Amino acid sequence: MNSISQQLQTVQARIRQAAQQAGRPEAAVALLAVSKTKPLAAIMEAYQAGQRQFGENYVQEAVQKVQQLRQITGFEQIEWHFIGPLQSNKTRLVAEHFAWVQSVERLKIAQRLNEQRPHHLGPLNVCLQVNISGESNKSGTTEAEVFELAAEVSRLPMLRLRGLMGIPEDTDDAARLQAQFADLARLFTQLQADYPSMDTLSMGMTNDLETAIACGSTLVRVGTALFGARDYKQD
Repeated sequence: MNSISQQLQTVQARIRQAAQQAGRPEAAVALLAVSKTKPLAAIMEAYQAGQRQFGENYVQEAVQKVQQLRQITGFEQIEWHFIGPLQSNKTRLVAEHFAWVQSVERLKIAQRLNEQRPHHLGPLNVCLQVNISGESNKSGTTEAEVFELAAEVSRLPMLRLRGLMGIPEDTDDAARLQAQFADLARLFTQLQADYPSMDTLSMGMTNDLETAIACGSTLVRVGTALFGARDYKQD
């Protein structure tokens, strides 16, 4: 079995090749290592291999990892992204421990993050999650509502509106997948005209990152290809 360092190199090569094929600069697409349910040792190995951005879905698990790594010398440059559904009763922990929240889908959540963000940390970077597949079991605001949500979030002083995030349906239909990514990219371009701080289009995972990059993704969220199959849990 390949080491995490080797798997990181393989994923980075996939990203470079996909960007090249799309006629985009290699540096145009960043990698978020999705470390949910994975042990601290796996994060440390990826960090030592050069990875700096990590994504977590489960609040308590993530905060424990953040706090443990803060006590270990040499891991100060980790940038933590919260990418899972966020409940109102857990916004304070996220506001206090993360640099990014990619899963803002409601104004109430945004307002709580804004109120609870410690001022000494500066504004919290946020992406609005859009339900690009239209599936009832998926989180995210609708395409129709995202413009109003963006306007409201942009007025909150302790949040910085950075972009959009979306998860397509799990399908082998390449045309459907591409259409959903293209829809999110179109919304992103429209919103960028009004909000210059928006520079992040977070879409694409292990199985579909090439399609996402071809459609304009600037950040792919990869877990399985780096760390192996995830262990399921509830927060």
